[in-house]
Amino acid sequence: MTPHTGDDFVEVANGPEFQTLRRTLRRFVFPATAVFLLWYALYVLLSAFARSFMSTKVVGHINIALIFGLLQFASTFVIAWLYARFAGRRLDPLSTALREEIEAGTAAAPAESEVSQA
Repeated sequence: MTPHTGDDFVEVANGPEFQTLRRTLRRFVFPATAVFLLWYALYVLLSAFARSFMSTKVVGHINIALIFGLLQFASTFVIAWLYARFAGRRLDPLSTALREEIEAGTAAAPAESEVSQA
């Protein structure tokens, strides 16, 4: 196996396979992040401006604020599980194929027009 130069990595980063990998990752990460941040902002805003609602007792000393807080943890675990599942099904096959191409030295060089646009 020959040592790789910085130019090799630039070629791979500009290649269509890597761009597909990035696009696939972003299609999951950006919406998931936006949904989680909105969910968290709702929790913070309700805690700040709807104190009477958040202090409503549900069972014993358990109120809505506590339930929302625990749901923050649950949603974090759900997102992590969904990401692991998504990565296993969609990202890992793409990254494995790309890695194998790189290691074999057969990664396609980007077209001249792609290089000039970068």
